[in-house]
Amino acid sequence: MSYIEVDRVSKSFGERVVINELSLRIERSERLVLFGPSGCGKTTVLRLLAGLEIPEQGSIRIESRLVASAGKNLIPPENRDLGMVFQDLALWPHMTVQENLAFGLNARGVQKHEAKVRVREMLHRVGLEHRIDAKPHQLSGGEQQRVALARALVSRPSILLMDEPLSSLDDERKGAIASDLLGLQSQLGFTLIYVTHDRAETDLLASRVCQVRDGRVGGDKIDIVGKK
Repeated sequence: MSYIEVDRVSKSFGERVVINELSLRIERSERLVLFGPSGCGKTTVLRLLAGLEIPEQGSIRIESRLVASAGKNLIPPENRDLGMVFQDLALWPHMTVQENLAFGLNARGVQKHEAKVRVREMLHRVGLEHRIDAKPHQLSGGEQQRVALARALVSRPSILLMDEPLSSLDDERKGAIASDLLGLQSQLGFTLIYVTHDRAETDLLASRVCQVRDGRVGGDKIDIVGKK
């Protein structure tokens, strides 16, 4: 059995079918890129995996656990052992870098000393330990991206979902952060599921590409392409 199994999942918004009987298998520690134009359903797939949307039919399993089935979220997002980086990053503007990273750990009941150790360790991994007391508006775009990545990984999730997080950066900064991401994935072993419409990001990050097109996902509308 694959690490993540999406079995004939469908999702509509009003009369618009966004996901149409999608079946997808994702292996542990894989780097899967969902590639396609805006509005084709890529982000909805991430939100279904995260538990932020509920499938109308089909099922989703993570490590053999049934986490969602038709009309039901059986495992809430906070119990799915995943982190997520959104396109808008969603950093708390009134909090320092340290506080942004510690917030989720505190909510999970991690002791303050342990949370402090984890925060410093993760900031060291992304090269931002020296910015620990800065607030988001004091950081460059690339630094904000690294903070968002560190915040998603500080809880040590098994799965990282990323929704076009580099779209606002220039090519040089994209390359640098993509390199950081590959290094972190190699060190920590998480499964990466990454959404983009940018071919360059796909080439940098993917071990496998799932191409989404024509406003639907599934059946003859999806191509699974093995990256060389």
